[in-house]
Amino acid sequence: MTEGLTMADGEQVHRTVHETEVAAPAGVVYGMIADAARWPLLFLPNVHVDRLEFDGANERLRMWATANGQVKSWTSRRVLDAAARRIEFRQEIPSAPLTAMSGTWIVEALGAERSKLTLLHAFSVAGDRAADAAWVERATDTNSRAELAGLAALAGQWARLDELVLSFEDSVRIDAPPQLVYAFLEDAGRWPDRLPHVSRLDLTEETAGVQVMSMDTLTADGAAHTTESVRVCFPDAARIVYKQTVTPVLMSAHTGAWTVAPGPAGTTIATSRHNVVLREEAVERVLGAGTDLAWARSYVREALGRNSTATLNHAKRYAESAAVL
Repeated sequence: MTEGLTMADGEQVHRTVHETEVAAPAGVVYGMIADAARWPLLFLPNVHVDRLEFDGANERLRMWATANGQVKSWTSRRVLDAAARRIEFRQEIPSAPLTAMSGTWIVEALGAERSKLTLLHAFSVAGDRAADAAWVERATDTNSRAELAGLAALAGQWARLDELVLSFEDSVRIDAPPQLVYAFLEDAGRWPDRLPHVSRLDLTEETAGVQVMSMDTLTADGAAHTTESVRVCFPDAARIVYKQTVTPVLMSAHTGAWTVAPGPAGTTIATSRHNVVLREEAVERVLGAGTDLAWARSYVREALGRNSTATLNHAKRYAESAAVL
């Protein structure tokens, strides 16, 4: 639901309301909303969240998310009230065309294992331009519906989340400076020429450090997978984070990070981290009759780990060769 209000100073404030019922206890739902760092695994539009400040109740976040096909970034402040199961938020410096954006998450118990989740937004746009207001309303509606649907689907499986969510990492020690390793990982546009398991990669970078890419990769059994991702690069921190916006069938969500750090005795430690939510209903369809979540966890761990470790080993050869030139 969307409505517009005119303030005394003539500024138009648009308000939206989205709500859904969730087959999970209110405490579980609130916990998922409160843990913003995990939002990219829960919510399709969210790419990455960095917590900048937190004192137990007041929080400051840097966020990246897609909106109407574009990648937007902003910094938000949140006030968390666990007792009331209510979280208020406000964007510090809104991303254009917004001039203000705020809202509230509200979780209400409907029983021991059922909840109502409400998401409120209030926003204004520069010059009250109708086209800009319509753009924001469309993005807010699309993202809010996707967020509530994603959370409801995953929270509805709250008793089995430990089986569905998988996180792991692999590291490689490299005898070369960190900047050479980071350069290889950041320059993904050249991966088809450098990585045997990457057969195609299309990359655009309209905003510096924000890469949108579509990639075809090969598994050990020769199967091809097409994925689409958004990557956010942090050269000063030698870190690249990413969110797959189109995933293989076996996964409902996949996020990750490449990190490069100084190691012992002048070496570099390059690490690949993966966070995955498995799609249980696809397990037998993809892996065959009789397979289960344990099998799927092992399969995904091996497949993703093999490809990312291969990428790190190619980065190692590249960096070590460049270091001696």
